[in-house]
Amino acid sequence: MPITKPHMIRATLAGLAAATLAACTTAPAAPDLTPPPRRPVDAKTQLEYGSPPPPPPGARY
Repeated sequence: MPITKPHMIRATLAGLAAATLAACTTAPAAPDLTPPPRRPVDAKTQLEYGSPPPPPPGARY
């Protein structure tokens, strides 16, 4: 059974720590999860789905 040298163990552990640190620093950024803005209503959309409902009655100002 071979005898491992302490400096080899330290070098291996340092290499593993460096690889772990490098993997964490190059992680991709989180994706943008905000929804896209709503499309404006055009004539075709109004014909297909109907006009938007009128505003509720009440004080406007």
